[in-house]
Amino acid sequence: MPWNKTNTNNNHNTTIMKKRDAIIYYIATGLITLLMLFSASMYFIMHDMVVATFEFLGYPSYLIYPLAIAKLLGLVAIWTNKSKMLKEWAYAGFVFDLILGGAAHIAAEDGGFMAAVVGLVLIFTSYIFYRKLEAAK
Repeated sequence: MPWNKTNTNNNHNTTIMKKRDAIIYYIATGLITLLMLFSASMYFIMHDMVVATFEFLGYPSYLIYPLAIAKLLGLVAIWTNKSKMLKEWAYAGFVFDLILGGAAHIAAEDGGFMAAVVGLVLIFTSYIFYRKLEAAK
C-alpha cells in the first residue's frame, strides 16, 4: 500500500507547512503590533516631541491623536478577525502610514526612515501569511 504512505507524508508535510506559516504570521503580526503600539503610545505620552517631529516633517500636528487612535483600531481589526474587509483596510492603512512616514523622513533627510522600512517588511510578511492561512482553510 505505497499510496497510503505517500498520502500520509503529504498530509504531514501540509500540516508542517501550515504550522510554519502560522508561526511566521504570528511573529510578524506580533512585531508590527509592538511597532504600532510603541508609535501610538509615543503620540500620547511624548506629545510635545511628536508635535515637533510632525512639524519638522511637514505634517500638521492635529493628525497626531486621530492617527494614534487609527493605529490602535487597526490592531484591533487585525487581531480580532471580526471582519475580513476591515482587516484588509487595516493592513492598507498601515501600509499608507508607513510609506508616507518613510517618505517624509527621506525628504527631510533625517535618517529616520528605517523604522518605516522594517514596518513595511513586517506588514507585508504578516499580510502574505495571513492570506496563505486563509487559503488553507
